[in-house]
Amino acid sequence: MTATAPHFGPPPSVPAIRRPLAAAGLLAALIGVVFGLLLAVAGPASAHAALTGSDPQDGAVVDTAPKQVTLTFSEQVAMGEGSIRVLDPDGKRADTEAAPLDLHSGSTVKYGVALHTGLPDGTYTVAWQAVSADSHPVSGAFTFSIGAPSKTTVALPDNEAGGGLVGTLYGIARYAAYAGFIVLVGGAAFVLACWQRGAGARPLQRLVVRGWTTLTAATLAMLLLRNPYTGSGKLADAFDLDGLTAVLDTKPGAALVSRLLLLGASALFIAVLFGTYAKREDEREKKDLTFGLAIGGAVIAAGIAGTWALAEHASTGIQPGIAMPVDVLHLLAVATWLGGLAALLVALYRTPDVTADAVRRFSRIAFGSVLVVAATGIYQSWRQLGSWSALTDTGYGQLLLVKVGLVAVLVGVASISRRWTARLAADGGTAAAPVAEVMAGAGAGAETKADSDSVPQEPVSQDSVSQDPVSQDPARAVQLARQKAAVATAEKKRVRDADPDRSGLRRSVLAEVGVAVALLAVTTILTSTEPGRTEEEAARASNAAAAPASSGPVNLTLPFDTGGKNGRGTVRMDIDPGRTGANELHIWIADVNGEAMDVPEVKLALTLKSKDIGPLPVVPVRLTEGHWTAGGVQIPMAGNWNVSATVRTSDIDQTTVDKNVKIG
Repeated sequence: MTATAPHFGPPPSVPAIRRPLAAAGLLAALIGVVFGLLLAVAGPASAHAALTGSDPQDGAVVDTAPKQVTLTFSEQVAMGEGSIRVLDPDGKRADTEAAPLDLHSGSTVKYGVALHTGLPDGTYTVAWQAVSADSHPVSGAFTFSIGAPSKTTVALPDNEAGGGLVGTLYGIARYAAYAGFIVLVGGAAFVLACWQRGAGARPLQRLVVRGWTTLTAATLAMLLLRNPYTGSGKLADAFDLDGLTAVLDTKPGAALVSRLLLLGASALFIAVLFGTYAKREDEREKKDLTFGLAIGGAVIAAGIAGTWALAEHASTGIQPGIAMPVDVLHLLAVATWLGGLAALLVALYRTPDVTADAVRRFSRIAFGSVLVVAATGIYQSWRQLGSWSALTDTGYGQLLLVKVGLVAVLVGVASISRRWTARLAADGGTAAAPVAEVMAGAGAGAETKADSDSVPQEPVSQDSVSQDPVSQDPARAVQLARQKAAVATAEKKRVRDADPDRSGLRRSVLAEVGVAVALLAVTTILTSTEPGRTEEEAARASNAAAAPASSGPVNLTLPFDTGGKNGRGTVRMDIDPGRTGANELHIWIADVNGEAMDVPEVKLALTLKSKDIGPLPVVPVRLTEGHWTAGGVQIPMAGNWNVSATVRTSDIDQTTVDKNVKIG
């Protein structure tokens, strides 16, 4: 790269001004399109855990009041007092209002609440709210009926947990936290690994410090908003000390506090980087300090990234032992890449002496970061999706497609930046470094030549020097020095901006940063969206519970012997249609010869032992000799039911026979 002599000509032409404006307009349009896509595919934020079953089921009709209501989840959840509420048709609490019972069995996550005894018939509403293991709140509601459905004064809530103003503020804080982390880590990495002289550049110092400030403020905001975000949804509860104390006892609360402590250590790192390190001149000492800062900074950055991995999606689901370190590596690679881009953009626009070697080093580091992001992203996608269908049929998969598209655009723009970098290096290696030297000498020469051309060369006496008003006024001398410095800086900027290679690199890096902003928005939404694997599992469980039975009518034949005279025979039973809901029951009783047998009494009971349901009594009525029937027999849920029949053949002779049969 060559430097030109100073030229104090007219201002840049109108087309030269319009080119940056046009680039900024195109960039704004791109970001607008991306956010439009986000609004189209992203519904309300939902969390990792999902309700996969309940007892009684949604919409079920049971003959007698159950002793308790249980909920089954796909992942571990946290519940407190009032997390499960059962309301009667009048809106009054039908449960005992105690904390939910932990009914875990193996890998099954189940909670329940006990109900009052003697509940009247009618429709009951179950409203629940919990916190998923990945820190996001989940909620829902459903109804069941005792005896028969009835009118209810309870309205099912249509808002989801974590919504409203508090949810919006919490989402903004999450985005700001990611952005601050990326700028903090990426900016510091750019200085240490690519351009160590940048430690003394004020624009880069301000960038990194602002990243630290943003991350710290966002973390504090999330800590205060955590209680209303997972609970009442009221902004005033952000300053509830009891609620804040409860938050500190949770995994997300501990992660946020740990992040604040690590940010305290990172403040010391920043002070050394932009203080002692920036002023160090001895090469050996600076090399040792670079190594120490690199190790310490990497440990702090990994710790801060771990506060996300330990409290969000990576900590739940399959293979958490692998997923958490992979997530930390993914976050560090993203920060190195995108945060370094932000630092490079600031260096190109605000510092005239950034070198082509620094740009070239960052280009290599960014390429390696992209490879790490791709490898870890593929693993995370497989873990969170689980199937190809989830890629297109779930909100998480659709957002992931948008993210992949943005990454592809970003890599494409980065390839353009690499070509500009190669041209910049080929033209002069350290491109901008000589500019300051050339401009300083050229400016001084120009001033000397101008003075010699316009003023006759006469000897200057000591008296004339003493009479010079500038020499007698120190304030005026300082003002002139500042003006000369401003002119020199403006000329250096003009020469720098006139270089087409550097201008092209600046525009391409600006485009990269714009796409990166949209990419960060998608990533933030993804972290609060229910993974495709969980969404499909919950949908399958819901469909299985709601689907009508395919087994068809149930036919049973049970031999019996009451022990008395003429006490032997068979009970033949038909349950039609043999599925959940109302069924028609017919019983035929025959003696040992197959003839219709008249008996004084027949009773039935249905028990689903796996769900602790029953026995549900059924009292059939006699139609004709040997033929009994019962209508509207309710089967609340599918499963292996035990059907028992009690037959009485005299005043003192009776027996009970039973058999397990799959219904629904």
